[in-house]
Amino acid sequence: VQLQAYGGGLVQAGGSLRLSCAASGRTFRDYDTAWFRQAPGKEREFAAAIRWSGGTTVYADSVKGRFTISRGNPKNMVYLQMNSLKPDDTATYYCATTSRVAHSALAMASSYHSWGQGTQLTVSS
Repeated sequence: VQLQAYGGGLVQAGGSLRLSCAASGRTFRDYDTAWFRQAPGKEREFAAAIRWSGGTTVYADSVKGRFTISRGNPKNMVYLQMNSLKPDDTATYYCATTSRVAHSALAMASSYHSWGQGTQLTVSS
């Protein structure tokens, strides 16, 4: 599956932005999909995931209550709605997808076999 992430930009603290991830050639229906992020000088970290069924979502504590992951229509889209943004949210955001994995594996980067190219989010204070 080829993925393309887009929608990043420059936002003031407290603002909102929605990232999009498009899958080419197929839908996300049979795949678990996640957003990870990587800030300069830091390791890539998990942000949010949505199960193949669309019925279960998982969030990192750092974004819980502020970010919402969802699948869209058309069904080859996954979104990350980000509200109440903070400067600490500044990072390159990557979408990733994999065949169905155990719930405990959703937050692990090593679980995902297809990655998008990343989209940059900068939150100014």
